[in-house]
Amino acid sequence: MVETQEEKRSRIIGLAKEAVSKAYSTGEHSIAQAINAYNEIEKTRNLLHERIEEWYGIYFPELMIPSAEKYTRFVLMVGANKKQASEDSLREFFGDGSSGMLERIKQSIGAEPEGIEFKALSTVANAELELMNTEKEIDAYLKESVPKLMPNVSYLVDYKLAAELLSKAGSLNKLAMMPSGTLQLLGAEKALFRHLRSGSKPPKYGVLFKLKEVTEADRRSKGRVARLFATKLSIAARADAITKRFIGKELREQIDKSLAKIREKEKLPRKPSQWTPGPRRQQRPQGQQQGRPRWQDRRGRR
Repeated sequence: MVETQEEKRSRIIGLAKEAVSKAYSTGEHSIAQAINAYNEIEKTRNLLHERIEEWYGIYFPELMIPSAEKYTRFVLMVGANKKQASEDSLREFFGDGSSGMLERIKQSIGAEPEGIEFKALSTVANAELELMNTEKEIDAYLKESVPKLMPNVSYLVDYKLAAELLSKAGSLNKLAMMPSGTLQLLGAEKALFRHLRSGSKPPKYGVLFKLKEVTEADRRSKGRVARLFATKLSIAARADAITKRFIGKELREQIDKSLAKIREKEKLPRKPSQWTPGPRRQQRPQGQQQGRPRWQDRRGRR
């Protein structure tokens, strides 16, 4: 029996719906949304905490607490009138450092905020604590979900970095099919296009700069370490997406051996850099002006 046009259309739409439903059933898109939300909330929370420190710094400029959460809780606990803070409450909050904090409070040059102003400040502080709780909930979800979806990749790097690589790639299959050089530059697209456009220095890594091994490496070895991890992560992603075999332990041992060799090379005398600027970055003879780009007319219009 010949299929009518309407039946063919309904069958194609059904297949498309089935494919979309299957693609979203893996959970990888939820992980990508979660890590994007986590990064945006973290950025917002950091900005909010800077505002709280500047605001409450008017009344207690001597206050120095490294922990953002502890600082905010201190503002809510004694911020209305720090002079009334008891030694017992400070000891419960700071432990052994309570005596030093009590001395700072006594010698502080800051005044006390008015009631309506502290109410507004405490509202901002509570908003930051709410964002912290949201971060913790998203972090718990990622910590449980990412190793299930990407056991090999999350074994080599932190689960949040693994989720960020997944988000930048778009899906686990795309990450698995990606060459190691492309994986290495995920997150550095702007710097890459700037290099291609103007001949600036090419990027060495993207989101892989968050790796502890990359940040702690010598400046001349950072790109080499990032390339090493990108190569092994590419293999790990293929194992997670296609073969479903756990080879993370073997890859980690290979990474450790290669890192040991790289650290040995770092001890050797440093050679001068071989990089030279592109043609658009080279200096022109003195007194010679740079001509207009060919895509502009004399008035500077495109």
